[in-house]
Formats: sequence, structure tokens, C-alpha cells
Amino acid sequence: MGISATDISQRIVEAVLAQKLAPGARLGEQQLAMLFDCSRTIVREALTRLAARGIVTVSARRGWYLIAPSQDEVREAFEARRVIELGLIRGQGRLPDDAIVRLNQHLEQEQAALRGDDVGTRSFLLGDFHVCLAECLGNGLLADTLRDFTARTTLIAMRYQSCHDAALSCQDHVAVVAALAEGDSARAEALMAAHLASVQAALRLPADDDPLQRLRDALAPLPAPTSESTAPAYLGALL
Repeated sequence: MGISATDISQRIVEAVLAQKLAPGARLGEQQLAMLFDCSRTIVREALTRLAARGIVTVSARRGWYLIAPSQDEVREAFEARRVIELGLIRGQGRLPDDAIVRLNQHLEQEQAALRGDDVGTRSFLLGDFHVCLAECLGNGLLADTLRDFTARTTLIAMRYQSCHDAALSCQDHVAVVAALAEGDSARAEALMAAHLASVQAALRLPADDDPLQRLRDALAPLPAPTSESTAPAYLGALL
């Protein structure tokens, strides 16, 4: 049986979570069809699904691209994650033993990745923790939604050059699971809120959110020439 549109969309999301695809990266239909040995129709279906999920965008003239989130989209993505993740934890009783075992196994994988040098695996596991947690809290539908928001957050971190320490993220995850293992949902919720806030605060967002700033700077009047400016105009382009 050949590859399906679901398989392709899943592979793209996994590559985003592993930081192997950058925000704004072009996703050519023909190249993907060759890579996955399938028809462009299947590729187009996969990309259409990702567009509906807010992970890729399409232009009639330029094709398919991963999103490059704006500052407004950064705010919205983190607000959505807070609503989902804190809401899932709120009022939660002590998790079943098998859920705690699964979460601790995931934490062990995170810690092993931190000791290694595979940045992609480390990034994937740190993001996938939140999806795993949602599944362990018993809501597969919100886990799927959270996977998409986590992918967007990964693209945000790449675009805005996050300085957040991966080891600190893992420590935060350990603390959340410990609180849930003790049945202390209030502490787990507070820890998750602090974790998401620290991840958002680590983004290097431009101070000026004026969408015309770059064009404004480029088209600003040039300073008046001085008597010392005797070099030919074209020489500046070579320096």
C-alpha cells in the first residue's frame, strides 16, 4: 500500500517539531511527489489539510509554504496553548499509574536526548511532551489540536530566535509530571502556566511592530551630500 496524504502531513509536522523545516520554507508539490513516490494529487491533499490546520499557506502564484508567524499570531498561539493545556490540567485528579509510567518514560527520552547531540530529536521530544500529556489526560481530540499549536510554536521559536534553554524546559516538564503524580492539579497548572510564559518570554520579538518599518527605513530621504563626499555613487555598492 502506498503512502497516504495523512502520512505525508504527519511527516511534515514531525519535521517541523524537529526543527528540520524552517518557517517560510517552500513545499513544492513536484518535489514532494518525487520524494514520497506518489502522485501530486496526494501531496496536494496533504498540503490542503495542513493549510486548514494553519501550518502551511498557499499562494496561487508562488505555491505552498510553511507559515512564518507574525507577532499577532505569536500571541494568539500562546493564548490558545494556555487555554488548552491549563484547561486540561485544571481539576485533574491523580493520574492512573499507566499514564504516570508513560509520562516518565517520555521524560527519560527527553533527558537522554539532552545528553546527546541530536538537536532534532531533542526538539521533537520537548514539543511532543505536551501532546503526550494531553493524551494521558484523556483527550485525544485536544491532543491532535495541541500537536498543531506545538508545531506553530516551534516555527515561532525558529523565526524569532528563541533563547530558551532546552534543559530548563525538561526540568519544567519533570516538575509538572511530579505534581500530577501527587494529585496536585493546582500546582501542576501553575507550573505549566509558568513554563509557557517563560517559553514565550524567551522569544526575541522586534520592539517595533510597524509592518511598514522596513519599507519606511528603505525609502527614507538620503542625507544631503557633503563636500567630502567625492567618491562615485557606484563605489558604495562595492564596499
